[in-house]
Amino acid sequence: MEIVFTENNLLGDEPFTTDEVIAEYAEVKRTSVTRLIRKYLDDLKGVGKLGFQIRPSDSGQKIKIYHLNEQQATLIITYLDNTEPVRRFKKMLVEQFFIMKQELMKRQIIREMEKPVRKGLTDTIKEYMPDDKWAYGNITRLLCKTVTNHNPKQLKELRNAKNSHSLMDVLTSEEFESYQSLEQKVVTLIELGMDYYKIKEVISRKE
Repeated sequence: MEIVFTENNLLGDEPFTTDEVIAEYAEVKRTSVTRLIRKYLDDLKGVGKLGFQIRPSDSGQKIKIYHLNEQQATLIITYLDNTEPVRRFKKMLVEQFFIMKQELMKRQIIREMEKPVRKGLTDTIKEYMPDDKWAYGNITRLLCKTVTNHNPKQLKELRNAKNSHSLMDVLTSEEFESYQSLEQKVVTLIELGMDYYKIKEVISRKE
């Protein structure tokens, strides 16, 4: 079950949960949670910006869904009665916030490690394919498509990212590792004298 989210699954997003999730898994009324949020609004804002989204309910009315970061969610839980469901939910929440933060940290580390590889690809293209001005863009799209089944534009749209976001901002850590591995392979293929179409043929083969 997913109880911790990010806004757009982008590197740099802050993980959050919602008042709906807290109410459901702590087994309390959502109005009780939102009442606590409003009552302790200053406390919550003291540990981060309190986000929210407006969406239509089943009845068609617009409702405000609060987004709470880890500290804010922890505060609200401490204000609830210490029932068994509340204690169980708190443990789940701590675990999922930890997992989400580990994933984002891993993506940041991989991104830093990837910088010299990307520079190596750029330099290799300049040296071995100086007359192909579309080589870098074509290869980037090829790698992205191979790893995610989407080109960079499609992937950003799918993950609600802006065009200004880097492709590296939207890849998961698993996708990032696959992308980096293929990127290193492409450098070798270019150095062997292969053009884009031959590289595409090799990269597109199933391992």
